[in-house]
Order: sequence, then C-alpha cells, then structure tokens
Amino acid sequence: MSGRNTDAFDDASVAGSNGAANGGPGGIGNSGNGSRRQASQKQVEKIVLQYLKTKGYRNAEKALREDAIMDGAETTIGDLASVFPASEMGSDANVPEWVLFYSEAEQGNPDAYSQSYRELRRWTDSSLDVYRHELYAVSFPIFVHAYLDLHMRGLHEKAAEFMEQYSRDHVVHHGKDIETLTTLKTKAHVEENALAKLYRENKYGIRMTRVGFELLLSFLQDHHFTLLMRTVNQYLNIRTIDGAVQIASESEADVGITGHTQNQLDHFNSQDIALGSAPLDPFVRDEVERTLQSEAGRHIKDSTTEEASALLDTFARAKQDSTTNALSARDAIPMPPPRGVEIEQQIANLKALRKRVALSPAALPSVCMYTLHNTDNTMNCATVSEDLSLMAGGFSESYVKIWSLKREPLRGFQSNFVPNSVNSEEDMEAVREKTGEDSRKLIGHSGPVFGVDISFDSKYLLSCSEDKTARLWSLDTMTNVVCYRGHNYPIWDVSFAPQGFYFATASHDRTARLWSCDHIYALRIFAGHLSDVNCVRFHPNAKYVVTGSCDKTVRLWDVQRGSCVRVFTGHTGSVDTVAISPDGRIMASAGEDQTVNVWDLGSGRRMESLTGHTGSVYSLAFSQEGTLLLSGSADETVRAWDIKRTSTASDHPIIAQRQSEQEQSKATDPDAMDVDSDGKSAGNIAGSPGKDKADTATNGDSKKRDAAGIWKSKRVAESDALLKTWRTKSTPVYSVTMTKRNLGIAIGAFTL
Repeated sequence: MSGRNTDAFDDASVAGSNGAANGGPGGIGNSGNGSRRQASQKQVEKIVLQYLKTKGYRNAEKALREDAIMDGAETTIGDLASVFPASEMGSDANVPEWVLFYSEAEQGNPDAYSQSYRELRRWTDSSLDVYRHELYAVSFPIFVHAYLDLHMRGLHEKAAEFMEQYSRDHVVHHGKDIETLTTLKTKAHVEENALAKLYRENKYGIRMTRVGFELLLSFLQDHHFTLLMRTVNQYLNIRTIDGAVQIASESEADVGITGHTQNQLDHFNSQDIALGSAPLDPFVRDEVERTLQSEAGRHIKDSTTEEASALLDTFARAKQDSTTNALSARDAIPMPPPRGVEIEQQIANLKALRKRVALSPAALPSVCMYTLHNTDNTMNCATVSEDLSLMAGGFSESYVKIWSLKREPLRGFQSNFVPNSVNSEEDMEAVREKTGEDSRKLIGHSGPVFGVDISFDSKYLLSCSEDKTARLWSLDTMTNVVCYRGHNYPIWDVSFAPQGFYFATASHDRTARLWSCDHIYALRIFAGHLSDVNCVRFHPNAKYVVTGSCDKTVRLWDVQRGSCVRVFTGHTGSVDTVAISPDGRIMASAGEDQTVNVWDLGSGRRMESLTGHTGSVYSLAFSQEGTLLLSGSADETVRAWDIKRTSTASDHPIIAQRQSEQEQSKATDPDAMDVDSDGKSAGNIAGSPGKDKADTATNGDSKKRDAAGIWKSKRVAESDALLKTWRTKSTPVYSVTMTKRNLGIAIGAFTL
C-alpha cells in the first residue's frame, strides 16, 4: 500500500486562506462588534495575491485573480498594519502571520465552531458511501480541538453546548475520550488534563484516499471554513493511500496519536446486556402442562398417551432450563395476552425437540433445496414458514407469491362477502372461494418487493418494498390487512419477532424501525448506521435487534431503549445477512466480502472468520444447538460450518480427509490454492451492488462454464471449519433455514 504524508494542507492552506477573507456562511467571517477591528476583504486579498506573486505560486495566483475582483492600488503590509495595533502583531510580521492573525480575529464569533462543524457534519452525511467513513474519522479530531479551543478562549458555556450536541457522533469509537473531555470545565482544566495536553501537543494521524482528501480540502475552501482549516493544518497528519480505507486497528502506528488507543470500541461494547431466553408466560406454561397431563392420564393406553407422557417429561426439563436462563420480568419486553395458538405452538415445539436430530461433524444435516424456475430473474427474496407448510417470494413486478408446500389449495374470500356476516368458523368457510390452486399472488405494493417473512403460526405474512411501505397480509383470507408507512426511502428487509406481534424493517434511509402489528406508526427508530441498513433480525428473546449495513458494520440495538449497545466491525464489504444462534449467545454475519464472521454477543468480539464462498453470501442459519451454521451464496452453493469446534476437531475424519485432498491437489498443482471439499474449484462472482439478487448472480464476469456446464474460475482458501459444500447446477441460493428438527431448507431461482 503506497501513501504519502500530507501535513494538512501545506501551501494550499495559504492559497485557500482567501476563504478567511471572503467570510463563510452563518457569519463565520464577521465578528460583529468584537474587541478587534478587522481588515477589509479587499486588503487581505491583495496582500495574499502579492505574496503568491513574490513566491512564484502562479497557479494559486491565477486562481485567486479569477475568484476575486481586484480594484484600486495594491495593498501592502503597511496598509494592513494600520488596521491593527502593532502591539498585537509585532513590527516584523510577514504575510502568513497576518493571514493567520486575521483568522484569529474571526473567532470573535462564539458560534463559529458550532456553525462550521454543523455544516461539515451535514456535508459528511450526504457524501458518497465510499468516502463517508473516512470523513467521519477526520471529523473526530476536528471536534476535539474545536471543543478545547472554545474552553481556551473562555467560552465555557459554548463548549458545553458543543459537546452536548455533537458528542454522540463519536461515542462508539471514542467513548473513553469523550467521557474524559466532558469533565473539562475551565481553561485551567484543559491546560492540566493529560488527555487534553496529549491532543494539543501531538498531531492526530488520519488515513484518507486521495479523492477523499481532495473532497475535504475543496469543501473547506469553498465554504471558507478557516477555523477548521487551521485545525486540520495544525493538529492533523493526513496520509493519503491508494485503495479503500478500513477501520483502523490499535496496532497501526500512523492512525491516531502514537501511544494512545485510537479505536475504543471494546469500551463501548462492554455495556451490560441480557442474553437470556424469553420467559414463558405463566398462563401458557400452566395450560401446556394441563393439556399434556390430561392426555397422559387417559385410561386407554395408546401411542398418544405414551407420547404425551414423554412430552411431559421433556417439558419439565425445558421448563427448568428456561427458568435458569430466562430474562427477568423487568427486562422482558411487554407482550399482548396469550392466545390459544401459543399453547399449540409450544406443544409442537416439544414434539420437534423430541424428534430433533443431533448434529456433529460426523452427522451433518440433510438439506432440502427448492429451485424456482421461470422467474425471469425477477425474484428478489424468499422464505418458508416454521411448519414448512408455506413458501413465499418477493418479485420485482411488485407482488408476493405464496406456494403451498403441502399441495393444498390456497383459498381466499369471495369478492362479494360481507364481513359482518362472519361470526363463526362455519360462516368463514362458507364465504371462501370454492376452488383454489396451490400458489397465489398477493398484489398491493407499487414497487419491487425486497423482503418477506412469515409469522411463527403461519397466519400472517410481512412484505417490504421499494414503495417505502411494509404490508401485513392475512394468510387466512389472502388479503392485505395493514399498510405501514414511515420510512423515507425503499425498505430492504423485514423480520417478525420470534413471538410475533412486533416486527422490524431495514431501509435505504439508514435506519431500522420497530413496529407492532396493532400500530401504523413506528415504535422505535434505530439510527446510527452511516449507510443503507440491508438486513434486520430479532434476538431470540426479542429484547434486541441486529442490523447489517452497507457501512460494513453490524449493530445490536436495545428494543426498549432504542439505543445501540454493540457495534461489530471487521467486514470489508456490505453486510447483507445476519443470524443469531437459538441460545442467543453467538451471531454470524456475511455479505459482499464473501466472508462469514462469527461474533460473541457478550463481548462484542469476533470469534472466527469463515472463508470459502466465492460470491456474495445471501443467507445464514444456525442449527438448533448453535453448533453448526448453514450459508447460502451467489456462488450457487450451500455450505455447512462447524462453529463450536473442540481442540481435537481438526482430527475428525471428515476434516482430515478434506485436508488430505487439499494437500494432494497442491502437490499436483503447486500454483493452486485450496479447493472445495468435493475437489471442484470455487468461483469469484463480480456481482452488482444493487439489491436484486438475480442480477448479482448472473453478472459474473470472471466465471465461465466448461464443456460439462461446471463453473470454472479462481480458487480461494477455505477455512478448517468448513464441513461440507452442497452445489447446485445453476441456482444462486437466496435463503437457508434450519427447522426445529435440524433439517436444512434452501431456496433459489434457476438462472441460465
């Protein structure tokens, strides 16, 4: 990586100082009735022009002549000296010192820092995604020195207001420094505080791309923000590099201040969070136990009574475990009174628990693949219900399509039925359509549908669209029930809470929002990402929401407080999917960088990076024990990963066999890298950055088929945690799910 050190603006700071003379918006260049008199704009422009001419800076001189309208005789330093008392500058002051003194005089406006920083912040928010992160990094040292300068000038109330208004922008990565700086109240505190002295006596290292640096320089010059330019010139050491700028680690000496922790994310991620399971409602618990006891106590002994007895024992163990790890009533989110469906669902979960297949590296799950044909590259998303009775997909033609996996007809209501006449199940059955097919379209959106989700009881479906709305559909009546509006831009993803009732959306407006089915407005707005929020999922206890974004980070949000409690950094591309283990302790994320990162939610630290995919990863799913992870990708594969591996996992026969195959391949072809578990090379898909998965899957320039129709492309190294790869012929995998019995479900659309 090449780079050069840019000690702020060098000569450009002088050439750009005509901005100081021109004055900035909001009165930055006007001190009003301050104690110091100011030189006229024309005088300073002429002096700067004379200086540039003397030094031979012809390009800067030409630019200044074009921007400024010169009239009258040339102004000399003597003319400028007549404006200010000699005691303030000295008799031997040169032109740069006069210009510097003029910018000092600007600071008579107590709101200058707040106004200029607010404009910088607004400009950064509206900048391109590729540069926004590095511009935010620059804004932190500017924020610190603006705050310290206000104290040094005796504007302590303005400094406190400045800290209160803008500190939240930097609390995630610099929380400890913010806490310390907030305690400063006077000029003496700044002069004595070790952290303040560290910032004022050292230059803060920053990495920026060349384009990003030029954009910042142009912005400060065009808006005449001389105060900010002086801060950058005096306290920042900007190093321009080629390529993208990543979040700096603490070991990089050229970032931040040497010897001082630059990225304080661990401090932010040390907040207490409650990861226990959601408490079981007492009414549901008692009703489930009563129902099972009633069936087990029947006089006629058959398979039903035996199963009920076994379920009763299973429920007793599950109840004990949930009592040990459950959240307190104070921490749990409020839920509506339970209905009969919760009792039925709890019994169904107990039956699935008894029949669950225990997974291990030696006992991998079966994966059922649903391939959709004739979608014409218009399918954007897909999902299945928990009971595997329904499958739904969202399409670019603005509709949602539902399939019955049991081949049962999906019947809606007749067009002429009267809602008031439906008072019982018999009345509802009478007004249903007499015939139906095993698939059905739900029409209501006015833009492409990007996300769908089905409730735990398969009674409702949520969809989100480019039309900025989320819609709730009844799967009993096949009609749209509610339309939720609130986002300002397209909505990319939607997700039901595990217990239903609540749901969350992720949008292009850089926010995620919490909703409840009985309110048409959002209950919480989760704002903090620097770019699009691509995906959203609930924690199993529904107390937290996880979001992934184009800003290459994942965040964990507290539902009740609406605040961010964890930030996960480490991806090098957009995060498109997240998943949380059923026990709520581990989270996995993946996206455009083709890497699956596994995180510990408690500490906020990355446990492992899993490599092997050669295309964007669209979907992740944990097994019910949380020991195995499935991933579906644009590289047309489903892969299984071992998450909680033991120290002897590398000795397992399956892993040992795959490593032996890799070593044999390398011996045959010394230039080859690792290969997949089945010996086939992996592809590197150059997908488009858009939200349409079909486009991403078909626009791979680096992929070619051989005579047998198999993809041939570059090979990549694979992690030892990779257990197995299931390949499709030509079907990017949009969605993967693990059922309660640990059966893998994958969905994709066939492409040519």
